[in-house]
Amino acid sequence: MSTTAERPSSLITQAFIFERYGPRLNALQIAELIGLKTVAALNNQCSAGRCAMATYIEGGKRWADYRDAAAYIDACRSKARASA
Repeated sequence: MSTTAERPSSLITQAFIFERYGPRLNALQIAELIGLKTVAALNNQCSAGRCAMATYIEGGKRWADYRDAAAYIDACRSKARASA
Protein backbone atom coordinates (compact mmCIF):
# COMPACT_ATOMS: atom_id res chain seq x y z
CA MET A 1 0.00 0.00 0.00
CA SER A 2 1.39 3.41 -0.92
CA THR A 3 1.85 6.21 1.58
CA THR A 4 -0.06 9.48 1.56
CA ALA A 5 2.84 11.27 -0.09
CA GLU A 6 2.89 8.75 -2.98
CA ARG A 7 -0.86 8.68 -3.63
CA PRO A 8 -2.17 11.50 -5.84
CA SER A 9 -5.05 13.46 -4.41
CA SER A 10 -8.17 14.40 -6.30
CA LEU A 11 -8.34 17.81 -7.93
CA ILE A 12 -11.59 18.52 -6.10
CA THR A 13 -9.95 17.94 -2.73
CA GLN A 14 -6.99 20.07 -3.77
CA ALA A 15 -9.31 22.89 -4.85
CA PHE A 16 -11.20 22.73 -1.55
CA ILE A 17 -8.02 22.85 0.54
CA PHE A 18 -6.55 25.66 -1.58
CA GLU A 19 -9.76 27.70 -1.32
CA ARG A 20 -9.95 27.27 2.45
CA TYR A 21 -6.29 27.59 3.43
CA GLY A 22 -4.33 28.92 0.45
CA PRO A 23 -1.22 27.34 -1.09
CA ARG A 24 0.25 26.26 2.24
CA LEU A 25 -1.04 25.57 5.71
CA ASN A 26 0.53 26.86 8.90
CA ALA A 27 1.01 24.72 11.99
CA LEU A 28 -2.33 25.67 13.53
CA GLN A 29 -4.18 24.81 10.31
CA ILE A 30 -2.31 21.51 9.99
CA ALA A 31 -3.16 20.58 13.57
CA GLU A 32 -6.82 21.45 12.99
CA LEU A 33 -6.99 19.43 9.78
CA ILE A 34 -5.49 16.27 11.27
CA GLY A 35 -7.51 16.55 14.47
CA LEU A 36 -4.88 17.59 16.99
CA LYS A 37 -5.84 19.98 19.77
CA THR A 38 -2.59 21.93 19.91
CA VAL A 39 0.36 22.94 17.77
CA ALA A 40 2.58 21.43 20.46
CA ALA A 41 0.99 18.03 19.79
CA LEU A 42 1.71 18.49 16.08
CA ASN A 43 5.33 19.42 16.78
CA ASN A 44 5.70 16.37 19.05
CA GLN A 45 4.40 14.07 16.32
CA CYS A 46 6.67 15.64 13.72
CA SER A 47 9.70 15.36 15.99
CA ALA A 48 8.93 11.70 16.57
CA GLY A 49 8.51 11.09 12.82
CA ARG A 50 4.83 10.16 13.24
CA CYS A 51 3.07 13.12 11.62
CA ALA A 52 0.22 12.05 9.37
CA MET A 53 1.01 14.74 6.80
CA ALA A 54 4.24 15.83 5.13
CA THR A 55 5.44 19.12 6.62
CA TYR A 56 8.50 21.33 6.34
CA ILE A 57 10.17 24.14 8.29
CA GLU A 58 10.72 27.52 6.67
CA GLY A 59 11.62 30.67 8.56
CA GLY A 60 11.41 28.77 11.83
CA LYS A 61 7.75 27.87 11.23
CA ARG A 62 6.12 24.58 10.25
CA TRP A 63 4.19 24.45 6.97
CA ALA A 64 2.43 21.93 4.72
CA ASP A 65 1.68 22.17 1.03
CA TYR A 66 -2.02 22.16 0.14
CA ARG A 67 -1.45 19.14 -2.13
CA ASP A 68 -0.10 17.12 0.80
CA ALA A 69 -3.12 18.17 2.87
CA ALA A 70 -5.43 17.03 0.07
CA ALA A 71 -3.58 13.71 -0.20
CA TYR A 72 -4.04 13.23 3.56
CA ILE A 73 -7.81 13.84 3.31
CA ASP A 74 -8.15 11.45 0.37
CA ALA A 75 -6.07 8.79 2.16
CA CYS A 76 -8.37 9.05 5.18
CA ARG A 77 -11.37 8.49 2.93
CA SER A 78 -9.74 5.51 1.24
CA LYS A 79 -8.86 3.99 4.62
CA ALA A 80 -12.42 4.48 5.89
CA ARG A 81 -13.94 2.92 2.78
CA ALA A 82 -11.58 -0.06 2.98
CA SER A 83 -12.59 -0.80 6.55
CA ALA A 84 -16.34 -0.31 5.95
